[in-house]
Amino acid sequence: MNFEAPLAERMRPRTLDEYAGQRHLLGKGMALRNLLEGGRVPSCILYGPPGVGKTTLVRLMARVTKRTLLEINAVSAKVETLRDLVERARREKGLSGRAAIAFVDEIYHFNSRQQNVLLPAVETGDLILVGTTTENPWFEINKTLLSRMVVYTLEPLSADDLCALLKRAMADGERGVARLGVSADDAVLRRIAELAGGDARQALTRLEAAASAAAMGGGSALTEEIVAQSSGAATQRYDRNANDHYAVISALIKSMRGSDPDAALYWLARMLEGGDDVRFICRRLCIFAAEDVGLADPMALVLAQNASAAVDRVGMPEADLILGEAVIYLASAPKSNSAYLAIKSARRNVLEGNIMEVPSHLRNDGSGYVYPHDSPSHWVPQAYMPEVRRFYFPGKLGAESRIGERLKKLWKRFSEEVEQSGEKEASDPRRD
Repeated sequence: MNFEAPLAERMRPRTLDEYAGQRHLLGKGMALRNLLEGGRVPSCILYGPPGVGKTTLVRLMARVTKRTLLEINAVSAKVETLRDLVERARREKGLSGRAAIAFVDEIYHFNSRQQNVLLPAVETGDLILVGTTTENPWFEINKTLLSRMVVYTLEPLSADDLCALLKRAMADGERGVARLGVSADDAVLRRIAELAGGDARQALTRLEAAASAAAMGGGSALTEEIVAQSSGAATQRYDRNANDHYAVISALIKSMRGSDPDAALYWLARMLEGGDDVRFICRRLCIFAAEDVGLADPMALVLAQNASAAVDRVGMPEADLILGEAVIYLASAPKSNSAYLAIKSARRNVLEGNIMEVPSHLRNDGSGYVYPHDSPSHWVPQAYMPEVRRFYFPGKLGAESRIGERLKKLWKRFSEEVEQSGEKEASDPRRD
């Protein structure tokens, strides 16, 4: 055994039973496991974050089904190289009667010419195309290629799965770290698992670093202190330009909408530690203040806007205090989406062709307009549309309850004034 190879490489599973995690795909009785044990491999894409066993699964597919594995680099493979690979696969099938597996890592890098070379062989079954990707295949991979393949999603490993993997590495004298003569209790192994963020490669790399450091220092047991010193901060799965970015901002917005400041702060911390753009976060807080807090607390938008300006002036790392304060306020504030619904309804009304002419008394060149400020109450019973249409329905929480009560009184006064004038058909139904 080459102990210069990383522990993660040495510990790659050799059987389906050794494979960690992904029970939804490879658990007993699951469809993909049944296919592999039956000698079949579908052309497929394995989609998931780093360190969850995509490459390992491809190699197991070849091992379990006893098929030849042909590896391709999606970035550097030239068209001629791919044509040679297709011919090699056809010869292999002619000799053995079994199609070889063509493995393409990060398959989304394939361009149209590369795809066109492989597609006919995939369709005729001369080769089985298996690709791996960390990017969402539905967004990144050509639809022509995608339609000929099955997509399997691999999930980050649980702490329990990683602990089982670490224990196996600790006990394995042939491929693992048992030869170092270092022991570790369950609490230490779980700490390593937690630091790995669902990444098996990270977990094994951290274990090897910690075990080697302990052994070289003359120790016989791993401690959490050694783990901390030798393996650094926790791994965070976060790509600010991909799925993690959108998933976490969605969680932040929904936590604030649900009035849970603790959850909102956690998701904010994920974005900040992932290096997300603070201006993007500020824009979303301003939108949330108008859309979800709205008129239940009109100061929310003022606070969000001021927080944005302060973040721009202060910058990170101190800006996290400002963002934290804004998030707590927005999450804790009363909620109303009445303004959001009102403007959407009004715009939909216009788009559907319900166009009204501006009344003559409201035109800049018209006559008959009554100036509200000339009245002691700064309001006069005056129509502002040719016909009444209802878009805004005041909520009943926070400041908006007062707004709603005032508007109801004004609408009622308007209707009473119109009825007294004898123009009952023009009365305002909003008073009800």
